[in-house]
Amino acid sequence: MTVAAIRAVRLNHAVLFVADLERSLAFYQQAFAMTVVAREPRANAAFLRLPRSGNHHDLGLFGVGAQTPRPRGSLGLYHLAWQVDTIEELEEARLTLANLDALTGESSHGATKSVYAHDPDGNEFEVMWMLPKAEWGAYESAAPVDRLDLAGEVARWSGVRTAAELVPLDES
Repeated sequence: MTVAAIRAVRLNHAVLFVADLERSLAFYQQAFAMTVVAREPRANAAFLRLPRSGNHHDLGLFGVGAQTPRPRGSLGLYHLAWQVDTIEELEEARLTLANLDALTGESSHGATKSVYAHDPDGNEFEVMWMLPKAEWGAYESAAPVDRLDLAGEVARWSGVRTAAELVPLDES
């Protein structure tokens, strides 16, 4: 039996279970300037949108009360990745996350440059900037984990916007 592949174009949104809905809302609003677009009190849930998103919502949060955190490296979600349009925005994200005491690391993956952080419940996330697709070269089929020289990347890629390259034209 042949199974046809699903023709998705991107991940539309993520939904997280959180201990304290209001605490998590405050964090994501402060970190990403997200706005609450809807609330569902019966489910203790809220849905947030990024400022430049054309999406209905980018993140859903469901408050479930305090629980023992899942051990790092156990089965389940590792992290979410939020893309920024310019390398300068990645530099700004690093500062914002450091100011929120949420920054946990940074790295270069060749085609992408990333900073990592965690939310109040320990959910890890990445903020990343992608090189222009024409510059991927050897990185098209590789994902190294190298030290990030963010100052050097800003000097090299200043003003280069790449978010518009997200969804290629459908050739079929």
